Order: sequence, then C-alpha cells, then structure tokens
Amino acid sequence: MNIYEFLPIRLLVEAAYTVVTGISDILEPLAGCFSAALAVIVLTVLVRAVLIPVGVSQVKAGITRKRLAPKISELQKKYKKQPELMQQKLTELYKKENASPFAGCLPLLAQMPVLMAVYGLFINATIDGHVNELLGHTLFGLPLGTSFVKLLGAGDLTGTAITVYLILVVLIAVVAGFSRHLLTPATPETPTAPPAKNGADAPAMPDLSGVMKTLSFMPFLTAIFALFVPLAAALYLATTTTWTLGERLVLNKLLGANEPRSEATTPVSG
Repeated sequence: MNIYEFLPIRLLVEAAYTVVTGISDILEPLAGCFSAALAVIVLTVLVRAVLIPVGVSQVKAGITRKRLAPKISELQKKYKKQPELMQQKLTELYKKENASPFAGCLPLLAQMPVLMAVYGLFINATIDGHVNELLGHTLFGLPLGTSFVKLLGAGDLTGTAITVYLILVVLIAVVAGFSRHLLTPATPETPTAPPAKNGADAPAMPDLSGVMKTLSFMPFLTAIFALFVPLAAALYLATTTTWTLGERLVLNKLLGANEPRSEATTPVSG
C-alpha cells in the first residue's frame, strides 16, 4: 500500500502542494526558475515559526535539567547500591519539577509530518488527480524530485550536482557541529534499574543521558539522509537544521539558559 494514499497523509500532501505552488507562483516573477526551491524554503520557515512555542518549551526543559543536575548527582551517589530506589527517587524528582525527559524530541516529532509531505510532493506524479507541476521545477538545472543517490546510480552526476549536494551536506554537518558543541547540555547518566523482584509496577526513569546523546547526533544523520531524499526535501532539511541552531541561540539568550545557576544544592529527601 502506498502510504500517500492514506487519507490524513494524502490531505497533508495536498495542503502542502497548495501552499508550495501558491508561494512559487508569487515568487516566480522575481525568482524565475528558482521559485519552487525558494517556496520550499519559505514553507520551512513558516512551519518553524509556528513551532517556536515548542522550541521555547524545549529550552525551558534544558534549563530545568541543568538546574536539577546537582540533585540528580546527589541521588546517584546516595542510592548507588540501591538502583531500584534510585529510579524511584529520580522519577519523583522529575515529577515534582514537572520536567519531561522527552522534551528534546518534540521539535523533531512535530516536523515529521511536514517532511513527509515535502517528500511526497516530489515523488508523486499526480497530486489530487492532477499532474504534479512541481516535478518540472529545478535548482541549477537539477530536478527538485531527484536525489544524489539516484543521480549516482544512473551515472548522471555532474559537477553542478556534486557542488549543490556538497554545499547542502556541508552546511548541515557544520551547523550540526555547532549545535552539538554549543547547545547540547551535559546530562547526568541514569543507571537502569533491574526488574523489580516483588513484581510491583515501580515507575522506571528513562535514561536522559542516552536520549540527549542520541538527539545530539541526529543532525549528523540528517546530513547523510539528505543524500537519499529528493533535492526539495534536502533543502527542507538544510533550512530547518539551520533554523534550529539560530532559534536555540536566540532563545538561550532570551531565557537565560547559558547563565550560571548559583543554586544551593539542598539535600534531597530520602
């Protein structure tokens, strides 16, 4: 079954097609053959602007994790030989502070439907029963519906194609490096507790360090992924990755995420 025949996804693709073609028509008098590529970038910016509140919640969650780090370290030392109790105390601490270990995933998850829609725009010959006009658009002579891997497999790689994809991949990788260096917080590791022997359903605390380390490498995986998706989707990935870095730098400044926290490490209740 073609996933793009699934009604919610089909409607999403049709809506994205309307938006992209509309923006492209507006830009065409000024941008000419670059109008469709620019329309994808504009769509990305609009989506990320809508998701700014999600970014704010992500930064606030990072501030909370940074503030709780001393308490988490104290709990880990105090209950080092009692991993099950440590898990329980960590869960209680995060619940008390209203902190979510999955806040860092929200922007990525919120964008997945949009990326899927952009991908669908450039692999389907027809949209809503009509010929997909976007497939005829190019960027520096490269069809927006093609990919680096497809060109490589067909033996159609040109100097222009290599240059365009090199710029996109290097841009994503460089932005990813800055993001990981500047924005990834140090998160105390949370040992995994063994299964409860008494069969009780004790709450398990997710390993925040593993989640955050995985998320910090996602942009690097995005650079590789950009080689396999249509050029239009690669433009989306490069734009959203760059936006993420800029947004986090601005929000960190506005919300004081980089300011040293001089909280006294009050003993945690045991």
